[in-house]
Amino acid sequence: MTETLQSLALSIIELATFIFVFIFLAAIVWLIWAYISDIRQKKQAIRRNFPVIGRFRYFFEHLGEFFRQYFFAMDREELPFNRADRSWVYRSAKNVDNTVAFGSTRNISAAGEILFLNCPFPTLEADAVPPSAITFGEGQARQPYTTSSFFNISGMSYGAISKPAVQALSQGAAKAGIWMNTGEGGLSPFHLEGGADIVFQIGTAKYGVRDDQGQLSESRLRSVAAHEAVKMFEIKLSQGAKPGKGGILPAAKVTQEIADIRGIPVGHASISPNGHPEIKSVDDLLNMVHRVREITGKPTGFKFVLGAYGFLETMLKSIHERGLEFAPDFITIDSADGGTGAAPQSLIDYVGLPIKESLPLVVDKLIEYGLRDRIKVICSGKLITPASVAWALCTGADAIVSARGFMFSLGCIQALQCNKNTCPTGITTHDPDLQNGLDPTNKAERVAQYAQKMVHEVGVIAHSCGVREPRELRRYHAHIVGDNSFSTSLELLFPTRSVKPEYDKRK
Repeated sequence: MTETLQSLALSIIELATFIFVFIFLAAIVWLIWAYISDIRQKKQAIRRNFPVIGRFRYFFEHLGEFFRQYFFAMDREELPFNRADRSWVYRSAKNVDNTVAFGSTRNISAAGEILFLNCPFPTLEADAVPPSAITFGEGQARQPYTTSSFFNISGMSYGAISKPAVQALSQGAAKAGIWMNTGEGGLSPFHLEGGADIVFQIGTAKYGVRDDQGQLSESRLRSVAAHEAVKMFEIKLSQGAKPGKGGILPAAKVTQEIADIRGIPVGHASISPNGHPEIKSVDDLLNMVHRVREITGKPTGFKFVLGAYGFLETMLKSIHERGLEFAPDFITIDSADGGTGAAPQSLIDYVGLPIKESLPLVVDKLIEYGLRDRIKVICSGKLITPASVAWALCTGADAIVSARGFMFSLGCIQALQCNKNTCPTGITTHDPDLQNGLDPTNKAERVAQYAQKMVHEVGVIAHSCGVREPRELRRYHAHIVGDNSFSTSLELLFPTRSVKPEYDKRK
């Protein structure tokens, strides 16, 4: 027995020695190959001047993203979303304790911070009421849509996000009683399987409702509208990540299934036009809204990032001249800092107005032209916490939609790989091995719990301000901190304009 053990030990030592020698020799061969390769290549000066060692620069540069996130960035420092905000979403999605101790880590004197004015006599729980319902397309659409939900899932295409991610969002939205937007990638079976309310987005490439020439197909539009779950249609003019440029889906993500849903070739990059070829003016836009609503019978609006805003007055005047049947049932305003997928950095960083400027501007223009009741306002763009959602309701939004907030609820770790096929959490990849880590049933619960926690905590803010429910929040309930560290009422910064006499419905 002892001899057998000794023999086994010697065999293990011999094997370990062989493996060590093999690895050592392989390392020597790799170092020689890397040295020769580096000094002969001409693309990277660092590698040419410092062969082998220069390669570590790129390795450490890549690792830097992750070290900053976990070890060096403070809770409120990191971009695009800091750790404090992400942690709130994670805890809410998991339905665990969301309280904190020993004071806030937020600098409440920093310019741009939001402060809500608590009432000396807050609303008691016994007096609180559920969020009130709103109706889209009332008096114009044959099938108007009524909902009490004010926090919903923004557009994320199947293709940009994975099958299990769409399934989890669909199931979670149904559990929470909220709607989900398809994004411009068309309507997939996975959007429908959860039973959630659906907003179908018509992008510039008309994916899912296009004919063989890439034009809007009325028959396919009717087919989509025939689904009871599809409640509204949204014409996308632009989105926060890349205003003025169409959607980008890398070739690696265009599988056979996605190609069939979108009506495009498999394995080829899906790049949408930067605008609708048939929409080149305000009248073209209003015609398209009217056409889609007439074909589908359902509320129709459009989504855009506000930049040059002179067209708003032209559009609102045109609506009065042509008739309310040409008005959009809703306008979705995306912030310049929105966006989840692939986009040029020049557009992500520099183009478009942020939602803090664009939302009050659009709301005030609608009031000025007497169209605020007719046209509902939806807004999006980094609104993932109760304070940001409550701010939007104060400013005049009827509803808020979020994409990245719900990605965090699915388990997104902000790895910044949405534009690749390597998302480690399985959300924005079509690699089956990576998708395997995302269980739709489990994540659906987290989606629902995040939405429910959001509604609850926005309600807490509303009750502290002395109103019965979130949709009763007004501009005078919130202050914004200025450059001098003193705050100013939203009502003073953005005074609500009165209706112009010629557009006053009472006359």
